[in-house]
Amino acid sequence: MEVKYLTFSFFLSLILFFSQAYGKTIHGKPKIIDGDTIHIGKNKIRLHAIDAPETKQKCIKNNKEWNCGLQSTEFLLELIGSSQIQCITNGKDKYNRYIGVCYKNNIDLNSQMVLNGWAIAYRYYSLDYINEEEVAKNKKIGIWSGNFEEPYLFRKKNK
Repeated sequence: MEVKYLTFSFFLSLILFFSQAYGKTIHGKPKIIDGDTIHIGKNKIRLHAIDAPETKQKCIKNNKEWNCGLQSTEFLLELIGSSQIQCITNGKDKYNRYIGVCYKNNIDLNSQMVLNGWAIAYRYYSLDYINEEEVAKNKKIGIWSGNFEEPYLFRKKNK
């Protein structure tokens, strides 16, 4: 009987530990770090299933370099404005940031970043937002208006 109790207690402890990061709702006025990372208070949040160009990343458009990373960051800043947002988390990443889907007045900000061409669907982690990426790609908007290196490849090269 004691072994069953210990096993149950162990699994209950695991559930409680992981539930602190899964399904937690964080709300407030965010500080925009880049096109896929924000801070709300002391909570660092990486937007789930999207990958935006790094702030210092350049893209090519009409044979000229342009700062697509900065523009991606600015788009998220404009999208949120001075509003409060809420993020529903689904875990933490290796940098101890929450992973979450964030909303402004029920508008999925992750989706909007991809739909407007300022982030790609991050297929390595999820198949969410692939349809939004196709729309942006077909419209040739945001980073799809020129040529770009996928953000994760850019990060890998510039460690």
